[in-house]
Amino acid sequence: MLERMTQQDMVTVQVQGYGEVQARAGERLVLALERGGVDILHRCGGVARCTTCRVSFQEGEPGAMTAAEFDKLQEKGLLGEARLSCQIECAGGMSLTPLQTARSSGLEPGKAPAEQIEPDPVWTTRPGASTEG
Repeated sequence: MLERMTQQDMVTVQVQGYGEVQARAGERLVLALERGGVDILHRCGGVARCTTCRVSFQEGEPGAMTAAEFDKLQEKGLLGEARLSCQIECAGGMSLTPLQTARSSGLEPGKAPAEQIEPDPVWTTRPGASTEG
């Protein structure tokens, strides 16, 4: 997969404690992190049910958010504090910290997430994101 990508398809994600992770623009963040050596949890298999794939952004937090992510973060009282890497598409300029890893929790990562965001994304704007231009 990665070998067929052109340079313009690639983005660099800065991951605190791990360094740079090369990702495909639009790739699920949870998959890019895992491939880049981050032992990020995804206990529910990447379907926005468990919140174990949490990350916090220092820079480049996307303004878009899936309705599934919004609902789950609101339910858990995490809205505005964390994002779910299983519900985020990689883009340039991202700098983040993984909040739950296999190493820090002692848990197994979980079932491998699918290549595409699940459930089928219904996009909304995250609270606090600029909707201007």
